[in-house]
Amino acid sequence: MLDSDKILAGMHQLHPKLIDLSLDRLVKLLDKLGNPQDKLPPIIHIAGTNGKGSTLAMLRSILQSHNKRVHAYSSPHLVRFHERISLAHEGGKSADISEPYLVEILNEVNRVNAGEAITFFEMTTAVGLLAFSRIEADFLILEVGLGGRFDATNVMSHVALSIITPVSIDHTQFLGNKLTDIAFEKAGIIKKDCPVIVAAQSAEAFDVIEKVAQDIDAPMTAYGVEFQSYQERDRLIYQNLSGLYDLPLPRLQGAHQIQNASVAIAAAEFLLAEQLNEQMLAEGIKQASWPARFEQIASTALNLLAPKHAEIWLDGGHNAAGGIALAQHLSKIQAANPRPLFMIIGMMNSKEAGAFLKPFAKLEPMAFCMPIEGEENSFSAKALQQMATKVGIKSVTSDDFISAFAEISALAKTPIRVLICGSLYQAGNVLSYIEAHKKTADAYIDG
Repeated sequence: MLDSDKILAGMHQLHPKLIDLSLDRLVKLLDKLGNPQDKLPPIIHIAGTNGKGSTLAMLRSILQSHNKRVHAYSSPHLVRFHERISLAHEGGKSADISEPYLVEILNEVNRVNAGEAITFFEMTTAVGLLAFSRIEADFLILEVGLGGRFDATNVMSHVALSIITPVSIDHTQFLGNKLTDIAFEKAGIIKKDCPVIVAAQSAEAFDVIEKVAQDIDAPMTAYGVEFQSYQERDRLIYQNLSGLYDLPLPRLQGAHQIQNASVAIAAAEFLLAEQLNEQMLAEGIKQASWPARFEQIASTALNLLAPKHAEIWLDGGHNAAGGIALAQHLSKIQAANPRPLFMIIGMMNSKEAGAFLKPFAKLEPMAFCMPIEGEENSFSAKALQQMATKVGIKSVTSDDFISAFAEISALAKTPIRVLICGSLYQAGNVLSYIEAHKKTADAYIDG
């Protein structure tokens, strides 16, 4: 266990709730720390239900292709906490915070907080803001953790740009059961007189976001109004009121990533203005990556578990909109290259599992349902299987993804396709397994 892991474990004990949406506790702590949130580079604040991480990744890549130094804050992490705090490096790409610097900042924030009740995310947001404030950068891209209005990242009085990615139903226990309520919470990051870029939305979500922006005089640039994007053959076409860009497709796969890319491009147009270069823009779009977003896994460690010639995909999507986007893209792949489809599914019990799984039924997969290792609030294998069966997916239970692969291997007679999905925590466990078994897998190849 790393020293930072021990300190972070202690931070979980400071508040009885994992989530308690409020800004008061964090504002008080930041004041004791000298208000690092007021000493940051221009901030791009991103809220939304789906596409936040992918939009962040593409915008960061575009800015870095223009030689800009970029900090970034995201959550949750997949393998280790350090992923959440990405620090700018002179003349190069951002990198995860180092263990020594993380330990230094964690200890300082812990000492200043002095045991006061505060949630884990509030504490770690203070850690991120303090770390960012001490290293020079041109921009900070800040991803909302949950909601927006009362999210811990929403402590700045002014930001350079707000972005609202697609809003859909999720986290209803905190944000409300209606799409309009959720959209209002997400729109809470919009600041007076601060520009906001709005991704493609349902009509009811768009109306709420537009009203919030109008009420506080925040200039709004919206997908489908001021800009749009589409795929033409193997190219991404981005069009605004002035003209268009003919660009390579993003490395991130799926029609939804075309839209995410357009939001990142619209943001870059605002942030870079006359500095925006089409060649650098193309390079930024092409190079952007974000783990567990319909990522094809070519790991020897995982392939050793799977049948020979299996094609393995990993995705952390976990809500209805994510299920629709994922199933649509998977359908295209299946149509182009048909293979028996197997799913390995683990989900948190706060999610609408049936709504996520329903779009996959038409693909006729065989699903292996399992609890997420290390997560007491995940669905049991049996509960998840019942929901999969209810929406028309043939399914069985399994103890873990290793057992699932063993069962799939026994069934597979031809080259197959496997999708591991349902949760970022599930994806993190898979990536952790790959990292932990890399040496063994490499030795197997060498042998």
